[in-house]
Amino acid sequence: MGIEDASMRNGRALSDQWADSVVVRPRTTEQHITVNKRLVLGFAISILTLIVVTAVAITLSVSFERCAAESSGALAANGSSNSKWKQSRDGNISHRDSEDGQQPWRHLRLPATLRPRHYDLRLSVHMENFTFSGEVNIEFECVHSTKFIVLHTDRLEVEKVLVYSDSKKAGAMRIQRRFHYQPKQVYVIALHREMKPLRTYKINITFHAHIEHELLGFFRSSYVLNGERRFLAVTQFSPTHARKAFPCFDEPIYKATFRVSLKHESSYQSLSNMPVEASTSDEDGWVTNHFSRTPRMSTYYLAWAVCNFTYREAVTDNGVVIRLYARPDTIQSGSGDYALHITKRLLQFYQDYFKVKYSLPKLDLLAVPKHPYAAMENWGLSVFVEQKILLDPDVSSFSYQMELTMVVVHEICHQWFGDLVTPVWWEDVWLKEGFAHYFEYIGTDFLFPKWNMEKQRFLTDVLHEVMLLDGLASSHPISQEVFEATDIDRVFDWIAYKKGAALMRMLANVMGQPLFQRGLNDYLMTHMYGNAARDDLWNKFSEAMQREGKDINITQVMDRWTLQMGYPVVTISKNDSLDNSVKISQEHFVYDTDAKIQNPELFNNSFQWQIPLTLAVGNSSHISTETIIWVSNKTETHRVGHVDGEMWLLGNINQTGYFRVNYDLHNWRLLIQQLMTNPMIISVGNRAGLIDDVFNLARAGYLPQNVPLQMISYLSQETEFLPWHAASRALYQLDKLLDRTEDHSLFSDYVLRQVEPKYHKLGWPAASPDGSFMQVAYQAEELQREVMMLACSFGNKHCHRQAVSLISDWISSNKNRIPPNVRDIVYCTGVSLMDEDVWEFIWMKFHSSTAISEKKVLLEALTCSDNIFLLNRLLNLSLTSDLVPDQDVIDVIIHVGRNPLGRHLAWRYFREKWDILNSRYGEALFMNSKLISGVTEFLNTEAELNELKEFILTSGGGSASAFARAVEIVQANVKWHILFQQQFYRWLRKAPDG
Repeated sequence: MGIEDASMRNGRALSDQWADSVVVRPRTTEQHITVNKRLVLGFAISILTLIVVTAVAITLSVSFERCAAESSGALAANGSSNSKWKQSRDGNISHRDSEDGQQPWRHLRLPATLRPRHYDLRLSVHMENFTFSGEVNIEFECVHSTKFIVLHTDRLEVEKVLVYSDSKKAGAMRIQRRFHYQPKQVYVIALHREMKPLRTYKINITFHAHIEHELLGFFRSSYVLNGERRFLAVTQFSPTHARKAFPCFDEPIYKATFRVSLKHESSYQSLSNMPVEASTSDEDGWVTNHFSRTPRMSTYYLAWAVCNFTYREAVTDNGVVIRLYARPDTIQSGSGDYALHITKRLLQFYQDYFKVKYSLPKLDLLAVPKHPYAAMENWGLSVFVEQKILLDPDVSSFSYQMELTMVVVHEICHQWFGDLVTPVWWEDVWLKEGFAHYFEYIGTDFLFPKWNMEKQRFLTDVLHEVMLLDGLASSHPISQEVFEATDIDRVFDWIAYKKGAALMRMLANVMGQPLFQRGLNDYLMTHMYGNAARDDLWNKFSEAMQREGKDINITQVMDRWTLQMGYPVVTISKNDSLDNSVKISQEHFVYDTDAKIQNPELFNNSFQWQIPLTLAVGNSSHISTETIIWVSNKTETHRVGHVDGEMWLLGNINQTGYFRVNYDLHNWRLLIQQLMTNPMIISVGNRAGLIDDVFNLARAGYLPQNVPLQMISYLSQETEFLPWHAASRALYQLDKLLDRTEDHSLFSDYVLRQVEPKYHKLGWPAASPDGSFMQVAYQAEELQREVMMLACSFGNKHCHRQAVSLISDWISSNKNRIPPNVRDIVYCTGVSLMDEDVWEFIWMKFHSSTAISEKKVLLEALTCSDNIFLLNRLLNLSLTSDLVPDQDVIDVIIHVGRNPLGRHLAWRYFREKWDILNSRYGEALFMNSKLISGVTEFLNTEAELNELKEFILTSGGGSASAFARAVEIVQANVKWHILFQQQFYRWLRKAPDG
């Protein structure tokens, strides 16, 4: 929730008086007055008083629009409506009492009295002074009688407003008054007479505004080509910023068709969601592009751009034209060819998977230098920041290629889940984001089956990552109620994306892929061009199951997962009896177990889930077929077949479920013994899952601290990438906790003892006779890279010497022979170990490089220096230089914080520059949250915790949920040191040398 202004919580603000004056009050019945001599004087005084009151009222009415605009400060939250719209198949909504008090502009949601049908939007874009002017004609239907038209506007100067009825009466309807109500970002037109239900009306509004520097609404950006600075202007309307570009019904439920016309200088070109239908030129050197009419869509998917870009083109078998627009030099170098190629394949893949055709005749991909997010899935015109769509295969690492691929896969999925079918309201934003995030892995597996993304990388990059967040006491349900506009940005977080994806994967595994696909097809076919809520999806899945004779109520199952925060830990233990039964219990997993005591109302006994637990039994040479057990109660007993004293139990097979699994200590010892003797009996997914679970259960106090350390002692036998990746993530988390302790070398030496045998066996990438590096299989390459990173990070001397040698060779020969897949490791290691001249060399290469991926790696390498002066210089240059994209400014600060020598510098810099950073990224809450998390996660002393709390009190509010998470994480760090540090080091001192 946003921080309220305390002065507004009780009572009403002074500015409310002005808003009250536009109430349309009923006429009073005239009173018959008998005049007699004694009342003459009183009557005369009454007449005089009436004249004065009337004059004051007229004065107030005339000045109201100005006063309403000036009174746009804080208002009491009692004006917001908490009532929900009824959710139905066609997206219609039940009528709220939005005319209550005759002030519908005070509510969070627009009144349900009008429904737009079509927008005709004409804009003139002036790139020379970064302004635009526009005219919009909106055709709308009156659903319930009202005198008010309430539209969203923000930062727009409205010039003229005309309202027309569809009746035969000529001329515009009489407007009583109109004004901007800034607290809710709406523009109100109060008519003289009511509009009638089932009638259509039109409103014509002319307006003008600035093309903003801030990266929301209709904003500008720039780049340098051949020494000349060039400008472009592009839109970012999600979630609530279309209102910054034109007056509109800016809520997802208000779908309509759009026809856009863009006028600009002929030296520029313009793009929008649809193809150009006609183009006209003026004698003054301006051109107007008229774009075709869109399908029914929400305002936040409308998009346009004015730029000097060029493009590459591909055409699908169905005739859909795909174009990738970018800076001319990047198009010429072929940097966009990879994304264009995979987009063509993905359109066909999604059409086949969903059995629903792509709806538009074209799809443009636009690469821009700056953008508040990685990408935005505008229907027919998806916008990407350059780092997430342009790829130079000669210098790009595999990890860069994989990340770029998944961003493209995600955005193309949104053309169905989001654009075609849109959530009714923001509380269910996870419906589209969770699906698209899940399909990042499904779609990438289609493109590159050998990468095995869904069964492997999904575990470490999605499941394990989001469980870290969702295990906090400050977490929240995936479906969040939205009461204020400030809540809307808050719902776009990793819980929505990653937990949504994890729940979809769990459900797909319960249902089976064929039924899962059938349910998705039914959902899309039923709700296409409309809106849907989570129950609409659950109903389609339930129907698909029932047609196959499987009576599972998906709504009942999934509501427990979506309406409750967090997730369970399932504890499995053998019964002492001889009936081969096991005891299975569930409880809410929270890292801070004291939170259950401190906040009993939040953590009560009602937290229960319906858990699809898959279970197998194994021994040194065999593992049984998995069985599924639905766990619904706090504690249950189940028979699982023959289980003797030396057989182990393994739950959550391949980690398809969204929960952790704990065992009795004897079972943990048997599993560790199995990993030491024959790890391949257990699947690679479960090996990674065991590592993640054991470290996090120990962190939360469920297990002794030595158990995870004992488990990773098997790693020298591990031949697969995924368990190593799970281990490295856990070890880096521990390293952040320990690297300032006196005995840190005990930990780093122990890690190196586990890593070095595999490091020496795998070595470095091998060179071919011609000097190039030999290509190996993806899994082998990623394993080699992971082990190298651990070796260099924890201080292996051979790894350090090799990195220094490669950097020295590059400097002396001016030829970069470092394999792209390990450049980030080599650059960082070299900068940390070598002198200032190497830092300057890398800085120079960052300036001169034209490859987007290479620039990113070089910039991050500069954060690895052990020179505080250079780190401080980098921080200041990043914030002030146009060379560094906004996303990379945040990454620079975070990476400086991850450098043990730069942690306090990053923390101090963050506090000193908070006002600048918050003003730049404040509305892009996703970026702000990432920054706050990145610079605070390493704090682990009582003094640092107090600094954080004091900073939050004095920072002026904002980002409340991100700061709450930060405080909880730092508190957990402090608590771990108090409770477990000595136990941890005590075991390491006694640990065997193997």
